[in-house]
Amino acid sequence: MATESSEGEEEVKISGGNQVLVVDDDLREMGKKAAWSVSSCKTGNGVSSLRDDNLETYWQSDGAQPHFVNVQFQKKVKLQLVVIYVDFKLDESYTPGKISIRAGDGFHNLKEIKTVELDKPTGWVHISLSGNEARETFVNTFMLQISVLSNHLNGRDTHLRQIKIYGPRPNPIPHQPFEFTSREFITYSTIR
Repeated sequence: MATESSEGEEEVKISGGNQVLVVDDDLREMGKKAAWSVSSCKTGNGVSSLRDDNLETYWQSDGAQPHFVNVQFQKKVKLQLVVIYVDFKLDESYTPGKISIRAGDGFHNLKEIKTVELDKPTGWVHISLSGNEARETFVNTFMLQISVLSNHLNGRDTHLRQIKIYGPRPNPIPHQPFEFTSREFITYSTIR
């Protein structure tokens, strides 16, 4: 169920989740090119737990809501998909209930682009950053902020087990329907 809010961002309700991470081949993981930070954390459950590819570890916030995960890039990047691993069965009241995703050039001009309500999710939750129009297939940004606005069962702190951020895989030859991998094929790929 998707509803349009007054500010133009899309609000989506998601239940469930996938146990196995499946992403299109035309997307690549962009998180390794970013600097990650969080608003707060418990000792031993910091930002590194979000990126360690271990579903047993998690980031745990510490303090009042909302809780933030900030992802900053050195140069402007195209982002298309955010994938979060959460587990309601293990985390219960620590499981996020409502998440907001914001993008911008920095902290000073973040704009909310997507709001998602989660209904007892367990597994990988895919959040598309595509807009409502066909030409809005990605977000071009320096910074992405994932904000946990509320938790299930009115919990205060939150657990996020993994976050992956994907952008479109660049085509080395513009207007080419397929990609060559060898240098020789690339050399003779255009008509002179």
